[in-house]
Amino acid sequence: MQKKDLAKKIYEVAHLTGEFKLRSGQTSNEYFDKYRFEARPELLSEIAQQMRALIPPGTQALAALEMGGIPVATALSLITGIPCVFVRKKAKDYGTCKFAEGLEIKGLKLCIIEDVVTTGGQVLLSTEDLRGMGAKVSDVLCVIHRGGGEEKLRAADLKLHALFEMEDLKAHLK
Repeated sequence: MQKKDLAKKIYEVAHLTGEFKLRSGQTSNEYFDKYRFEARPELLSEIAQQMRALIPPGTQALAALEMGGIPVATALSLITGIPCVFVRKKAKDYGTCKFAEGLEIKGLKLCIIEDVVTTGGQVLLSTEDLRGMGAKVSDVLCVIHRGGGEEKLRAADLKLHALFEMEDLKAHLK
């Protein structure tokens, strides 16, 4: 599937209009319901195929942010063989009480995987936690970059790689 065709399909499946409060606290009159494309195997598979080229060389594990990054990272892991670590917003208070599940990450070069990035707020929080555990984090890969947050990510020595910018998803409307 061509990238522009994938963008159109994601838009058709996931674009909603109305009034929505975003994780950042901002209000938007449009929303991309990521679960609508992540729940469709044909779209998730194609997203992973097209994102695989964006994974930085030397990546030792994909750090899937809770919750939307998990299906994307899992699909990428299946086609690349790169293992995943599943990153919680906060450590659970039972069982192993871990913040990052699946691998020991100390010393590993991780690429953070997220579905949608708007301001980068959760990426920054999770990066700080992962680095605090001894992981090397310099790259973030997302399906959709809504726009914004680049300066904050750069200030944290993070490079954002997006499969789609917002205008890519809307290009077919012109």
